[in-house]
Amino acid sequence: MAQPTAEAAAHRDLSRQLSNRHIQLIAIGGAIGTGLFMGSGKTIALTGPSVIVVYMIVGFMLFFVMRAMGELLLANLHYKSFIDFAVDLLGPWAGFFTGWTYWFCWIVTGSADIIALAGYVSFWWHGLPLWLPALLAVLLLITLNLPTVKAFGETEFWFALIKVIAIIALIVVGLVMVLNHFKAPGGATASFANLWKDGFFPASSMGFVAAFQIATFAFVGIELVGTTAAEVKAPERNLPKAINSIPLRVMLFYVAALTTIMAVTPWREISAEHSPFVAMFSLAGLAIAASVINFVVLTSAASAANSGVYSTSRTVYRLAMAGDAPRQFAKLTARRVPANGLFLSGVFLLSAVVMVAIGDSIIGPFTVVTTISALCFMFVWSIILVSYLVYRRRHPHLHEASQFKMPGGSAMCYVVLGFFGFLIWAFAQKHDTLQALLVTPVWFAVLGASWLVLRRRPRHLVREADFTSELHAGETARDH
Repeated sequence: MAQPTAEAAAHRDLSRQLSNRHIQLIAIGGAIGTGLFMGSGKTIALTGPSVIVVYMIVGFMLFFVMRAMGELLLANLHYKSFIDFAVDLLGPWAGFFTGWTYWFCWIVTGSADIIALAGYVSFWWHGLPLWLPALLAVLLLITLNLPTVKAFGETEFWFALIKVIAIIALIVVGLVMVLNHFKAPGGATASFANLWKDGFFPASSMGFVAAFQIATFAFVGIELVGTTAAEVKAPERNLPKAINSIPLRVMLFYVAALTTIMAVTPWREISAEHSPFVAMFSLAGLAIAASVINFVVLTSAASAANSGVYSTSRTVYRLAMAGDAPRQFAKLTARRVPANGLFLSGVFLLSAVVMVAIGDSIIGPFTVVTTISALCFMFVWSIILVSYLVYRRRHPHLHEASQFKMPGGSAMCYVVLGFFGFLIWAFAQKHDTLQALLVTPVWFAVLGASWLVLRRRPRHLVREADFTSELHAGETARDH
């Protein structure tokens, strides 16, 4: 079968317009999500100061997922995303399940972000129906993603920069309050002693375990740099920089920020229903600052949803290229943007509008939606690790030649996979997360049935073969 020519491939492919500053801030934005700004109140209420350990453990484990993904993407530059190396190393079924699950992940995550965004808007307009800002947010996100990918990169750059500045400001203000022994009206004095006054592990062991749900969701999107691989300039230089900065981001944006919050406000006084970032400034009597921080966490939710719309459109594009999605989703606009994929994502994000319209609480639907999202992302992360194990066995010479080897290699893959098993057990221990755990297999049953139907179609097999041969061409070139 004839392989597609380089000219045809260049004409139909995405363009590399994301620079180093774009990819660095996109990576930061992926690590700082709604789970930190909105969900950290619940994790603190469940766990107390030991929540810091929870975030550090999750961040540590996911760093190795990212390193495995980075080595694979750089082993063959024909891999435009982790969907591609899943197809090449595990087979077409893996690309189908991984691609559609990743699409579903971001639709669910985007819905959670839209729900959170509607809650942030209510900080200023208490009587406003929550469905209205949710609907406007979906329309705005589609509009932001329709221009070139560089426009998305610029938008996400500024969104992420706002989050970084806000967290650094929170840490500085919190330290000033601690050093000046700030005392809230009717409350405790700000002091680092608040971190161990009740013991560092004051909650029950099951409370500590339950905190892993929101903490895991806080890191979803950390693999977004893998989705942007097809549109990054000089990936050999820029991808390693973005991935290697993950430990520093975890220490600054999670450990330092949460430590400061719990030093200013004792953990028992932090509400699970509200963002502790906003509450800390309100406690200090800085009403204007609280409004500014609320705007920051609102842009954080918008940023995460924006990344979701971007990644789902690119995911559907790659699926369509492989024959796993309708052909019209492989079409690009004159500016090389998969507009049909954007519109598809927008339609499904409207489910968030329905949820906030019929619900009477933000944190209730937020918990269920984030658990489903975390479970599906764990599937995608597991596929990345299994792909790495197959790559090490099948292409040991590529691993030896790699300039970006995964620390710990295959052994660390098994450690992280075991940790994901622990997370599934942890999700089964609380009623709200157990509900989501029981519902999630329905998605994979639907995918399995769809795959069996799709594999019977000759046209699908032809498109699948074309796509696989293109990946193998890159693999052959690297081997030689």
